[in-house]
Amino acid sequence: MTVLGSLNDIKQGLTIVYNGEPYRVMLAKFVRMQQRKPVMQTKLKNLFTGKVVEYSFKPGERVETGDVGRKKISFLYAAGDEYVFMDGETYEQLSFTKEKLGDVVNFLKEGSEANLILFNDEAINVELPVKMIFEVTQAAEGAKGDSAQGRVTKTATIETGHTVQVPLFIKEGETIIVNTESGEYVERAEKQQK
Repeated sequence: MTVLGSLNDIKQGLTIVYNGEPYRVMLAKFVRMQQRKPVMQTKLKNLFTGKVVEYSFKPGERVETGDVGRKKISFLYAAGDEYVFMDGETYEQLSFTKEKLGDVVNFLKEGSEANLILFNDEAINVELPVKMIFEVTQAAEGAKGDSAQGRVTKTATIETGHTVQVPLFIKEGETIIVNTESGEYVERAEKQQK
């Protein structure tokens, strides 16, 4: 573990140890208010539980980077509340509960690549690529005049069964790119990427 020198070293994407557990910095914003000391406002995601917390680091506060490793794995199948993954090198199978994985389960499809997160050489959770391609299995028809009302999205179901808000022009059978961290539609996927 390395101790960071200043608040400016806390950056988005960095893994730090906070309250003895590893957290990924989702957002870091330096804030200087009148007559107060500057702080680094952060949004942190717990790599054990997936829970997100907000915390403001003050000058002089000790911040350590975590000894976190990542290893490529692929999703095999779900059996009840258990989700089973396989290490492509060792063929070792690992399973995690739905509760442990959190929102990750909304975007798991058979054979999809993921990263196994290791903290002090212990497997603690699974991380998906930020952007993934999914087929739209069901999409409501956009009604005429919807955009005039300020509603420019509709609900669509992707191949994992999860629902996403998409633009009105997206139709059933199309492939779209979804941000797995926010659960938001990014763009229509190219046909050859499927």
